[in-house]
Amino acid sequence: MKVCSVVGARPQFVKAAVVSRELRAVGEEVLVHTGQHYDEELSDVFFDELEIPEPDYNLGVESDTHGRQTAAMIAALEPVLEETDPDVLLLYGDTNSTLAGAVVGSKRDVSVAHVEAGLRSYNRDMPEETNRVLTDHVSDLCFAPSEEAVANLAAEGIDDGVYWTGDVMYDTILEARTRAHDRSTILENLELTPDGFVLATVHRASNTDDRSNLESILDGLASSSLPVVFPAHPRTIARLEEYGLRARAEEVLRLIEPQGYLDFVRLLDAAERVATDSGGVQKEAFFLETPCVTLRRETEWTETVEAGWNELVGPDEDRIRDALTRERGTHSTPQPYGDGIASRRIVGLLQQAIDDDSSPSVEPLSNGLAD
Repeated sequence: MKVCSVVGARPQFVKAAVVSRELRAVGEEVLVHTGQHYDEELSDVFFDELEIPEPDYNLGVESDTHGRQTAAMIAALEPVLEETDPDVLLLYGDTNSTLAGAVVGSKRDVSVAHVEAGLRSYNRDMPEETNRVLTDHVSDLCFAPSEEAVANLAAEGIDDGVYWTGDVMYDTILEARTRAHDRSTILENLELTPDGFVLATVHRASNTDDRSNLESILDGLASSSLPVVFPAHPRTIARLEEYGLRARAEEVLRLIEPQGYLDFVRLLDAAERVATDSGGVQKEAFFLETPCVTLRRETEWTETVEAGWNELVGPDEDRIRDALTRERGTHSTPQPYGDGIASRRIVGLLQQAIDDDSSPSVEPLSNGLAD
């Protein structure tokens, strides 16, 4: 079995970490880094901490408009497939790298497989929503993280090659949490105590590129009675400076550099709660049982809201203040995203797809199979 895996942004590095390990135990993997996340230092840290093999190809496609960036990835990725001739093109998540891979794979004689298929926020203003919908509709294999994701695909007429595998990020976080406790010194370095701070991340364009939204978020975060630790995305810093809000941010937040994965997991695990507009952080917080305040009006991870661990507040100062200052309740801890072995399940299903006579090494989660 020869699989070409495409990654381009930090959340995809996280998802690919455990799957690559399983893949390389039973077959051959060609790992392609599109370069979408172009902070070389941080990319290297993520690959090292997660023990991801060095990419076989780095396409070097950096930041641009969505259309130009996606087009550049398509042009650079097609020759890689011509040269490597894989059985499967494996895609992750909902970035422009994902969509580029889907377009190239759909035009070639290769099976396209999508990890994290079926997620829907139903907000077409989000570029990620367009990417994930289009990718699902051209994929031969859709690996859904939850039963709801399976249902979303069925509602769009996609029911062949759909499997509820569970979520590979759950696999990763189980490993990373232990490793972070053993290796990370970020709490000591920042002189933080568990449950003694709020963690915040803001990077989504709808928040950073709108001055009123960004200012409302700052004012809402300022209401926290605990220090707010803010690993600042470069785009966010640039906008704070452009809008004249940098001084305000430094007054109400503790701005720090973006962190490697293990340090970030340690912060997220230790935080009293997290405020974020990141889809991945919402889910990681859920896995770590850290209450989440989501700075968006919708989420693709609806199960986290239904379980009471996630509250959608949008860039609304009053709702952020209320969510940060309200006493935390006690919530149930369901497992809608599987059992922590999604990566093994996915690799078994890939083997089965290539050789119809083989059986997956781990059975799909029974209630979510739609094939």
